[in-house]
Amino acid sequence: MLNLQHVTNVYNMKVFTDQGDYFGEVEEAIISSKKLHGWKIRSTSNSLITKIVGNAKGVIVPHNLVKSIADIMIVSYAAVPGMEKMEQQAAAVQA
Repeated sequence: MLNLQHVTNVYNMKVFTDQGDYFGEVEEAIISSKKLHGWKIRSTSNSLITKIVGNAKGVIVPHNLVKSIADIMIVSYAAVPGMEKMEQQAAAVQA
């Protein structure tokens, strides 16, 4: 059975990538026309966002990149800022 919850229950929830990296904390849901579009993820001192983007306050993750929400939120590693560019560079080095 599907367990429905209020969106506000997700606020301040810890977010991890599907690779196991700590990503940040949920700050806000992005909703329009009664549809959930994405999540604002706040950067914290030891998060992956801080390590890659530096002094950014956070990132917006499209909801389609969220894999699971329970006690924590798990997002696809593709949600990491600049990940596409890093993957292209890695592919070029391997070629």
